[in-house]
Amino acid sequence: MRIVVTSVLLALSAVATALSVAVLPFYGYEKGRVEPLVWATLGLWVLFALSLVSLRRVSTKSSVVLVLVGSLAIGAAAMFGPPNTSTDSARYAWDGIVQNAGISPYSYVPSDPALRELRTDWLFPAPVDGECVGERIMSVDEPGTGDLVCTAINRATVPTIYPPTSEIVFAGVRLLTGPAPEYWPMQLLGLLTSLGVTVLLLGSLRKAGKDPRWAAIWGWCPLVATEGVTNSHIDIVSALLLLVATLLVASGRRWAGGVALGASIATKLIPVIGAPALLGRRPGTVIVASVVTFFALYLPYVIANGPEVLGYLPGYLTEEGYESGTRFIMLSLVAPGSASLVLAALLVAATGVIVWWRTDPADPWIGQLVMIGVTLLVVTPRYPWYALLLIPMIAMTGRWEWLAVPLALTERLLIPSVDLARLTVSVAIVFIIVMSIRRAGWVIITPRQPRKHAEVVPRM
Repeated sequence: MRIVVTSVLLALSAVATALSVAVLPFYGYEKGRVEPLVWATLGLWVLFALSLVSLRRVSTKSSVVLVLVGSLAIGAAAMFGPPNTSTDSARYAWDGIVQNAGISPYSYVPSDPALRELRTDWLFPAPVDGECVGERIMSVDEPGTGDLVCTAINRATVPTIYPPTSEIVFAGVRLLTGPAPEYWPMQLLGLLTSLGVTVLLLGSLRKAGKDPRWAAIWGWCPLVATEGVTNSHIDIVSALLLLVATLLVASGRRWAGGVALGASIATKLIPVIGAPALLGRRPGTVIVASVVTFFALYLPYVIANGPEVLGYLPGYLTEEGYESGTRFIMLSLVAPGSASLVLAALLVAATGVIVWWRTDPADPWIGQLVMIGVTLLVVTPRYPWYALLLIPMIAMTGRWEWLAVPLALTERLLIPSVDLARLTVSVAIVFIIVMSIRRAGWVIITPRQPRKHAEVVPRM
């Protein structure tokens, strides 16, 4: 009966996931109106929570099967429609197409007329009556000519922002599929990567003597399905590489772990926050291996483009408000403007030092959890897919309360209200602190002892 209940909940999650991407329109928030996708996402998280609770009563052997089947079913359901909150995977496809034509993705912006022959109909549809139409289609002026260009690529007038590991992945995917397929190639990569992480977690948890059920925290998580598969964010690859790096270092293979860490950082840069927990008292091996790998991956692009390999990164950071500090929604309450940037840097750096000093690289999981989780709470990004780095660490520690972080960031994406985002992040912080205190067994208030009644001796 327990297996049946869990299976039904997983089936409902898969169906709800498929419907959310196949039926609901591309997300576009309108003030004063709650989007259907908000309710759908809330429903997915409720089903996720119920599934995890139900799994606790299933035998270990059966739970492993359920984790794998559920991960496959929910991930496959996430491929039932095109991206629904982001158009980033259109840029991924374009960068891959350009590279396979022998051109560096850092050399030209997508709207440049020099690349007209590479334009595909699904990435650059023709205007209709002089206008660009379609849910994911934007209009830009072609540089030099001023002609109208309709495109599915966001920021089509600036160079790519993605580091070399990402670019290698983009080129590899398009080398296999060609330029014609639309969004499903990257979605399939996301599904395969998600399943790979699930399998790694199951094996690693069992090997460490921990409960393999915790792998469901990743395999069934709505964020993994929606942002890792449906929207195909390359962060899922960096999450896999960081997990591999952590597993390798924990097993004593520090050189190999450093290589995997360098490849992860060269995917999205953000995984650099995973380094402190892996360094230990002999950090040289991991640092050298990761730095050499990072620069080796960048080298071909640096030879071709020089400093242009930075792409739109500086402009992106300014556009997102990280340079001015306006993006830090929690810190700006006490340190407005650029002061919040300084405070954020100090908090992240202090957390990194503490994690490095206190973490044993042979058991780095709590250190990874704290480093990544605290950084996300300090930086409070608009994009919940950054939290894909955190979820494997939650699974490896069983500290499920940290799921409040990706849930809060998801709310911030879907409902762009700073006040509401501050509330949800505050609730997440309080919840994590309370649960951490409870796990540590600390007693805040000494419980009142019951009054002892004097023994009554019966009279003879």
